[in-house]
Amino acid sequence: MAEKIRVMIPEEEVDAKIKELGEKISQRFAGEEVHLICILKGSVFFVCELAKRITVPVTIDFMQVSSYGAETKSSGVVRLSKDLDEPLQDKNVIIVEDIIDSGRTLSHLVKLLSQRNPKTMTLCTLLDKPSRRVVDVEVEYTGFTIPDEFVVGYGLDYDQKYRNLPYIGVLEFVD
Repeated sequence: MAEKIRVMIPEEEVDAKIKELGEKISQRFAGEEVHLICILKGSVFFVCELAKRITVPVTIDFMQVSSYGAETKSSGVVRLSKDLDEPLQDKNVIIVEDIIDSGRTLSHLVKLLSQRNPKTMTLCTLLDKPSRRVVDVEVEYTGFTIPDEFVVGYGLDYDQKYRNLPYIGVLEFVD
């Protein structure tokens, strides 16, 4: 079975939306510093572009969690494979995700990280699939709300492929 990719959100629209998100975050945290937590591996492209567009001081740390593996649907089991290097005490924390699907991963992370006493904690996602939500999460900064299709590009992958696409595409399987 072959894979085909249909463009859902072109590169120019993704860039414009990230600029808009950076402006909103900069306004909200004017005069303060923000600490971005990049959820690896998928969010790395997004967090780099977002950080460049935030005008207040920014620090970045990384966590790796997964609930997919080589599947196109979440397994429902959240696995933490890399924890943060820096403490969160009294920081304005923004958890940066590439996509929110079921909400399980983010719900788990919010509970875990709020125990570390950040000053504030907000969520930012490039893509949101509310139709797939099984756990409610409050997201302050959302790039695009998308339908229930399996997307790749801009950090999102299928079995570690397609992360490098500069747009958001829908992965289709053809005979």
